[in-house]
Amino acid sequence: MSLLEILVRGGWLIIPIALSSVIVIALGIGRYLALRTERRELSGFLEEWKEAAFGAEPEKYMDACRNGPRAIAEMATTLRRGRYSRQEATEKIESLARAELSHLETGLGTIATLAAVTPLLGFLGTVTGMIRAFMQIQNLGGNVNANVLAGGIWEALVTTASGLAVGIIALIIHNFLASLVGKHAHLLEQVGDLTLSLLSRRQ
Repeated sequence: MSLLEILVRGGWLIIPIALSSVIVIALGIGRYLALRTERRELSGFLEEWKEAAFGAEPEKYMDACRNGPRAIAEMATTLRRGRYSRQEATEKIESLARAELSHLETGLGTIATLAAVTPLLGFLGTVTGMIRAFMQIQNLGGNVNANVLAGGIWEALVTTASGLAVGIIALIIHNFLASLVGKHAHLLEQVGDLTLSLLSRRQ
C-alpha cells in the first residue's frame, strides 16, 4: 500500500491537514526568501557605512539611506522632513523599526496558528475514526476478528500522525523565521544607532 493510499484511508480530515501543509511550506519559503533578501541588503548597507559614516557628511549619509533598503529609505525620508531633537529622532526611528518588524513578521502568525491547530485536526480525525470503528463493532454484535479491529484503528491513527508531522514542520519553520526576524531587528538597531550619531552632528 502506497503512502497516498494510506493517507486517503485516513478520512476527509486529511484534506485540511494537507492544505495546511501546503500553506505552511508556501509561506515558509516565501518569507524566507523575502527575509534573506532584505537582511542581505541591510547587512551590506551597514557594512559599507558603519566605519565610513563617522567621517562622512550627515547629508551624504542621508542621501545614501534614501537610496538604500526600504526600511532605511523610509527612515531617511521621515527624518529629512525636519530637524528633530535626539529624543524625537530616537522615537521616530523606534516607531519605524517597529513598523518594519511588523512587516517582516507577516505570515508568522498564520504559521504559528497552523502549527497549533493541525495536530488538533489530526486528533479529531482519530477520535471520529475510533467512533466509527466502535460503531461497526457494535453493529456486528461484537463478532469482529482482530484484523478488522486493527484495520479500523490504524486508519483512525493516520490523521494523528499526519497532523503531528505537519505541526512539527510548521513549528520548526516558524521558529527558524522568527530567528531571522530577530537578527534583522539587531541590524535595524545598529542602523538606528548609526543614524542617530550622524544626526547629532547635523544639529
